[in-house]
Amino acid sequence: MTKHKLVMIPGPTPVVRSIQDELGRETVAFGDPAFVKDHKELTEALKKMFSCDGEAFVIAGTGTLGMETAVANTTKRGDHVLICSNGYFGDRFVGLCQRKGLNVDVLQAVWGTSVTPEEVEEKLKAKHYAAVLVTHVDTSTGVCAPVGDISRVVHRYEDTLLIVDGVCATGGIPEDMAELDIDLLFTGSQKAFGVPPGLTMIWANQKALARRKALGTIPEYYCDLELWTPIMQDPSKYFATPAVNMVWALKEGVRIIQEEGLEARYARHRRNAAAMQAALEALGLTLLAEEKYRAVTLSNLIYPDGVDDAKFRAAVYEEGITVGGGLGAYAGKMFRMGHMGNIDEHDMCAALSAVERALVKVGYNFQPGVGVGTLIQHLAR
Repeated sequence: MTKHKLVMIPGPTPVVRSIQDELGRETVAFGDPAFVKDHKELTEALKKMFSCDGEAFVIAGTGTLGMETAVANTTKRGDHVLICSNGYFGDRFVGLCQRKGLNVDVLQAVWGTSVTPEEVEEKLKAKHYAAVLVTHVDTSTGVCAPVGDISRVVHRYEDTLLIVDGVCATGGIPEDMAELDIDLLFTGSQKAFGVPPGLTMIWANQKALARRKALGTIPEYYCDLELWTPIMQDPSKYFATPAVNMVWALKEGVRIIQEEGLEARYARHRRNAAAMQAALEALGLTLLAEEKYRAVTLSNLIYPDGVDDAKFRAAVYEEGITVGGGLGAYAGKMFRMGHMGNIDEHDMCAALSAVERALVKVGYNFQPGVGVGTLIQHLAR
């Protein structure tokens, strides 16, 4: 009998049936009145959900497109930008910005820790930056940056924008743009929204939109928000063909979030993360991220001595679970487990049980059941 496969990587995350059903609908023309209505309702819901006083954009592409769009619409060649990097995906900003001809300064945290507001303040005192770029949760390290504290520092400097990469955070960790004073936020559909890969969502507040207008014509075309704004305001207009069924899938994902309630969803992510991380530690695994910086959307686990990465991940896959491998200097030394989006307690128990069975297969010495038992105790509180 074929085992059910459960994806527990840091994205894509499992997709529930009602979202799958939207993908299977008969595709219609992008100008179909019913689709136009759905598209507009989606962007309005996204704006309201994250308190964006500007515009929300839903564009076919991945989180990397969101990253490039954020930089393209807020900076010009020769500008200075400050990148707060807590890992591999923070570093990705560096090459992207250099290709645009920006002058890049990088605050680089030791993996497992985060850039601090104090470090950001020292940089801002010394130089004017067009933007400060922060990855809220870096999936290479499992670190959650203190975005609110960094924002309070950045916005003492009126002409500096705060750009937040929310790819592994938005929808699972609070990111109210008004409350946290975020100027531009972007994410991907496949993480905490629980929708398949294929869409990037970008929120730009009035300050960010004003910056885009002040830039005039930019070199980029597909990711020019000035060209997308009329479409978001009236989806019956044409610029580039929208991913019709993906828009429906995202609309259903948003409906699920609204039904649960954002605050309840955030609380569930915190509760589930605390339970999963305690259970993994009970197995003798070590979390890379320091406790005060741990994300609630995923966990990055360093192997104990004697556990071979390839053998373990192959064994856990045979048990029906897919986990992610380590990146950078931690490739082969750790695995990454996502627990965000629409993952529920049943998924978590199944995943952890598979991890335990895989550890037995690779000869790791521990008391079977200690992880699952710890998880259940935490979830039952």
